[in-house]
This record gives sequence, structure tokens and C-alpha cells, in this order.
Amino acid sequence: MTDDQQLPERSRIVQQYLIEAGLTARVRELPDSTRTAPEAAGALGCEVGAIASSLLFLADGDPLLVMTSGRHRVDTGILAGQVGAAVIEMASAKRVRAVTGQAIGGIAPVGHPAPLRTVVDATLGDYDTIWAAAGTPHTVVPLTFPQLTALTGGQQVQVASR
Repeated sequence: MTDDQQLPERSRIVQQYLIEAGLTARVRELPDSTRTAPEAAGALGCEVGAIASSLLFLADGDPLLVMTSGRHRVDTGILAGQVGAAVIEMASAKRVRAVTGQAIGGIAPVGHPAPLRTVVDATLGDYDTIWAAAGTPHTVVPLTFPQLTALTGGQQVQVASR
């Protein structure tokens, strides 16, 4: 466990959100990158599906944070139907940074400059512990599915065909 003061600034913000939400989960800094789900799973010794990948999409032009299982890719057609959007597209790296304050590969479920509409892949409920990025590509936080959905206010959706 890392002393909170030793964490990168973005991760300290995430840790503060967790504390304020009454969670005991602690942000962990890893020596290797966790930028991709396979990298994170390898570093943590868990299944790739237990990695909660954070992806920013634009749903009819509005930011939508999608917390998806690392075991599959988001199907934008399925996602559009789940959220009632006509058009779903990936946000650019510049837009991701502007909206979340975090870099691609390190987007946490919380800690953004303003609240984000969030959806959570129902597949993440298959795992006792899921791992989400914590503000940088080298930090993660363990959460349960109920904790993730409560923390984000995220709607459970299907993001890919099973």
C-alpha cells in the first residue's frame, strides 16, 4: 500500500473521492504500466475480464464514461441502443484529457473536474474484485461491482454481445 502523499496528484484526488464515499479501498501504484487491460491483468495477476477499462465516448456529442470489462470490446451499436443515443463515437485524446483531467490508460471512475454520465458493463458483475484505473497509467484501485456502480452512479448496461 502506498502512502497517499506519495501518490501522483491525480491519484490523490481519486483516493479522496473514495474516502469521501466511505470506501476503504486504497489506490495502489504499480511499477509497470496498466494502460491496457492485458497489462493491468498481468501486473495484478488477475483475469483480464476483472479489469474495469474506462473509456470516454461521445453519445450524441455528450461525454459518456463507459466502464467495461477488459475481456471484450465495446460494440458502439449495442451501447447506443442501451443509452438511447443515435451516434456513439470515441472521444479524442485531447477531449479525454479536457473532460476527465486524466490521460487515456489512467482514467478513473471518479475524480473528474465535473460529474460524468457513466455506464457500467454488467459483465463486471461476474468478478468478486474488479480493478479500475486510478488517475494515471500506473495506478489502480480494487472495487466490488456494487461499489463501482454506487461510486459512479453508473447505469448497468450491456456493451457487447456475450
